Amino acid sequence: MRVLVACEYSGVVRDAFIRKGHYAMSCDLLDSEVTGNHYKGDVRDVINDGWDLMICHPPCTHLAVSGARWFKDKIKEQQEALEFVELLLNAPIEKICLENPISIISSRIRKPDQIIQPWQYGHGETKATCLWLKNLPLLKPTDIVDGREARVHKMPPGPDRWKERSRTFKGVAQAMADQWS
Repeated sequence: MRVLVACEYSGVVRDAFIRKGHYAMSCDLLDSEVTGNHYKGDVRDVINDGWDLMICHPPCTHLAVSGARWFKDKIKEQQEALEFVELLLNAPIEKICLENPISIISSRIRKPDQIIQPWQYGHGETKATCLWLKNLPLLKPTDIVDGREARVHKMPPGPDRWKERSRTFKGVAQAMADQWS
């Protein structure tokens, strides 16, 4: 398959699909953290290039309910973020997974098809992650573990906090590659 991983700088999801033998490319406004097939730029530049599957991680800054207290101050930014989500969900790609935390996508566009947790995929963490799916089955848990912590939510302030909080867990990426290949 030809797999586009939109809004991914880490290469975690991209590399999981490459290991399964697929042609996969990540795309982000940032450089990739690891060497690999990566387009640095706007996903709109490559979204129509004949992909079979797109997994997208749009920025959650103006969408996540964790920032609800600031919603009144960023109406324009929030509307632009929702329009970007709709563009991704309506892309001319047969199979799509859009990933985001609990957010206003649920009330403004549609409810997610599934909510997963890292502890279902081998990581002792809690981080509710919504999946909006198009022509894809629900992701099945692969390795349910104990010792669940909210490490992601307890990260101290810092310049890279947003990057660390947005990183896809390797177990989740592997489950996507294994189950959606």
